[in-house]
Order: sequence, then structure tokens, then C-alpha cells
Amino acid sequence: MLYNPEKEQYPYVVPNLENWPLVKLSNDKENFLAEVNDYTIDYLLDIFSEDEISDEIARTIFLEKKRTKEEPWRVDPKSENKFWDSISKSLVKKSLDKTEEDRKEVLKNNKKILNRIISRYANEIVGRFHIKTYLFARTVLTVAFTRLLNSIAGKNALKFFSRRYQLQQKIQAIGEIEHIRELSKKGTVVIVPTHFSNLDSILIGLTVDFIGVPAVSYGAGLNLFNTGILAFFMNRLGAYRVDRRKKSKIYIETLKAYSTLSIKRGTHSLFFPGGTRSRSGLIEKELKKGLVGTTIEAQRMIFEEGREDKVFIVPTVLGYHFVLEAKSLIEQHLKKTGEEKYLVPNDEFTSIRSRASFVYQFFSSGSEIMVSFGKPIDVFGNFVDKNGASFDKRGNLIELKDYFSSNGELVEDPQRDGEYTKLLTEVMVKRFHAENIVLSSQMMAFTAFNIIKAKHPNLDIYGILRLRTEDCKIPQDEFVLVFNHLRTKLLELANANRLELSEIILNSDVEAIMKDGLKHLGTYHPEKVLKKDNQSNFVTDSLKLLYYYHNHLIGYELERSVKWI
Repeated sequence: MLYNPEKEQYPYVVPNLENWPLVKLSNDKENFLAEVNDYTIDYLLDIFSEDEISDEIARTIFLEKKRTKEEPWRVDPKSENKFWDSISKSLVKKSLDKTEEDRKEVLKNNKKILNRIISRYANEIVGRFHIKTYLFARTVLTVAFTRLLNSIAGKNALKFFSRRYQLQQKIQAIGEIEHIRELSKKGTVVIVPTHFSNLDSILIGLTVDFIGVPAVSYGAGLNLFNTGILAFFMNRLGAYRVDRRKKSKIYIETLKAYSTLSIKRGTHSLFFPGGTRSRSGLIEKELKKGLVGTTIEAQRMIFEEGREDKVFIVPTVLGYHFVLEAKSLIEQHLKKTGEEKYLVPNDEFTSIRSRASFVYQFFSSGSEIMVSFGKPIDVFGNFVDKNGASFDKRGNLIELKDYFSSNGELVEDPQRDGEYTKLLTEVMVKRFHAENIVLSSQMMAFTAFNIIKAKHPNLDIYGILRLRTEDCKIPQDEFVLVFNHLRTKLLELANANRLELSEIILNSDVEAIMKDGLKHLGTYHPEKVLKKDNQSNFVTDSLKLLYYYHNHLIGYELERSVKWI
């Protein structure tokens, strides 16, 4: 099926959607699942002894029965309890006086049990992709958002901009776009973004479409597949299910096998290396090594098959002026880290009404979301050129196979690959900070919160968050002085390639930047994150939200380099 994209977006790198890697994977689902099954069983039998396999199956049964009792979800199959009861009955109890023949029979039985469990997990995880649904969703989203824009901005809005162009002005894909498009022709692109909102997957999916790269396979929380229109689309747009309630080794290895083998097959992918949304608003520093490691494993397997294809990692940073779930996320963070008792409100994103309200606020506010596609790297953190060649820090060409070789031969070495994974996560964290695009609203929050903190040097963060409104007033002249100093420091960091700055911060005066930031900061929230009182002092209705948005600029040592008082 051919698709003729609108002139405002990049042409598809692969015009025939039938040839997209994700479409091919979906069409070959049964063979792929069998591959996942065999790969996972072989791995588990390799790392566990015969007795350990029995123990691991027993542990999995215990954890799953506990989950179905304590954390049932509507999306869970009705046959859950029945399935795990049957697995429990088929598990042979250990005995000290087993003969060799008995041991072989137990191992054979355990393989059958593993096959049943892994098959169930894999069939739950697997994603599907329907071309017609993809094109339909693309059209629906564009039309719906455009109509919303038209109703808000007035009838004349569409005289100047087409639907697609308007949407691209709201969700701005920037960065190494041409580079990524070229690499998608030469290997497998794996997008690894920061994670702040449940909207992230949808937004990145839209921007991947904007830049003309074939659709990506991505993991999404099983809870998002419960019911409704969201579940309908996610079930057909390449999302594979991740159930964070499941903690057993068998489940985790099945999930990793799914990622490894799909990347090995050339399926462009997306996963959030932080694992879940950032509760604090911080750019992630601690990444989950499991899925990150699947990129290295897939690259080694590609070389073992005699292919020269490469896996390219694209660190990606999302920049929001406001996050729908910010209030509940920061409450969860404070409850986890603080000594005080915090009451955690319901997640705002769970309400359909709140989602609709968010979309309206987003478009009516004149706000934008920045999706910054960073410089692509290989699975060892080396930068790559548009031809996919890897280069070290000195600019020397690197032969990637050497990383996997010993005495000139490709060798599987889990301990070595574990160290490679650790190094890759460290590079990704550095790239997140370097590719981060600072927004005017984040500057405003960072300035205000640090001035308040500097005025109360004897209080810890929890003491500051309990301050009264009258204790947090900031005179305008004081704010402007500090804000100007912060901008100077940010320009220095940008010149050193340690971060990126939005266009308004680069090209406007301080007054214009402050006006823009104050307009956009936390627009969605009922509480004003930052505002001016009758005396032109800066004040806040929510120190917790101010703290959340301030956190986006943590990690650059600005707290020390800027004079806050």
C-alpha cells in the first residue's frame, strides 16, 4: 500500500508501507513468537541449573498468584487463576533420591512448563500493526486537533496554515532529523526518550511520522490497554504490552527477548530507558539496563549472522511547558522520598474529561511541545555519521565488531556486555542533558524556586515546600536581576554544547523571555505556578508544582554558578 504524504511533512523514507519493518514483523507474528519462545527457554536453561529451574517456576507461580489476588486489573484475562493453578499442579516436587531417569523426566517436564508460561507471556506482550488503522489514526488526530485549533483561534486561522502544518507548529520535531532519516535506511533506529507524561508515546509517534521514518515498535503499560478508544489504537499501532506488576525472571527475560529479537529483525523501536515517568520532573539519571542491554545483544547477534547492519541509538528529549500529570507525579515523588505523610491524589491522566481539558488548554494556550532528536550513537556510545560509520572521541573510525571479538572471533560474553550496557546508559544520560532544550517556562520556575530556597538557607526541601505564600514573594527587580544572570550562564552552557536553548531564549530580550515563560508555565493547572500580585511581586499558588518544573534544569550545577540573592 502506497501513501502520498502531505507536502508539509517529510516524505516517507520507505514510501510503500508494506515494506516497513514493523509491518513485516506484525505479518510474521507466529514465527516471531516461536523465536521469542525458543530464545527465552534456551537462555533460562543456560543460566539456571535443573533444580534452580524448578525453584524459578515455583517463584513465578507464587508471584503471579499474589498479583492476581492483590493487584487485579480489568485487562487481565479471566483465565488467570485457572492457568496458574494448572501450572502449579504440573510442577514436579523436588526429591533428594531421584534417579538419573527421574531427573531427565523432571527437566523435560520443566521445559514444557516453561514453554507454556513463556508462550502466555509472549502472546500478551506482542504488538500488532495495521496499516489502515495507522493511516486512519493519523487522519483523525490531524483533523481533530485542527478543528480544535480552528474553534479556538478563529475562522481565519486555517487561511494561513494547513492542518498538518498547524499541528507541526504545536508539536515541534527538531534536531538531527536528516541524519536519522539516512540511518533508518542503513540499519535499525532505536529512539530512547526522556519520559514525563503518558502522552509521550503518542507525541513521539506523531513526530516520527512527521519526519518520515517508518513507524516504531514501542512498549506501553498494560494498564493503558484496559478499554476505550486508546486501547483500540494501541492494539493496532505497534505497541507491545509491558506489565510492571510482573516481577519474575521468566517474564523479564521474555520481555527482553521480545525487544532483542525485534531489533535484530530491523524493527525500528522506541523504549523509555528510565522505565517510567519521571515523578520529580528531573531528566533521568538512573536508567534501566535491561532493555538498553537488548540493543547490544541484538547488535552482536546481527554480526553473528554475518550481516553488517547496525543498531543506532537516538537519545530524545521532550520539552513541555506544562505536564498534565505534574501534580500527582510530584506528590508521588515527595511521598516516596520525604519523611512527611503525603496524600497522593488520583493521576489526572486517568480521567477522560481531564485529558480533553488538557488538550484544550494545550492548544488554547499557544504553547508548544519540543521533541528534540539528538545526535545518533552506536550501541557503545560512539557518534555515527550519516553513512552509519562509528567514530571515537578523537574522530578515528571504529570497527564495531572488535567490541565483540576475542582473538579475532565473535564471542558471547554476558559479563562484558553488562559492562558495555553500563557505559551506554552513562553516555545516554549525558546526551539527554546535552540535547535538552531549555524553555522559557522552565527558566522562570528555576529562577523563582532558587530565589525562595536561597532566602531560607536553613530549611530542607520539605521545609521550603511548607512555606506560606507571603514568605515566598519575590520583588520584580530582584527576579529580573537573577533571571538575567541565569540566562548568561545558560548561554555559556549552550556555547559549550552542554544543552540547547529555545529560540526565544536565544533571540529575545529578558523582558520578552519572562513574559513568554510566565504565560506558559503550568498553564493547565488550576493553581498558578507563578504569577504577579498587585505590587508586581512574583508569587506562587503551588510550591510543589514550582519545584517540579524547576527540576528540569537540575544537573548543570546552575545552583552554584548563579547568584540567587
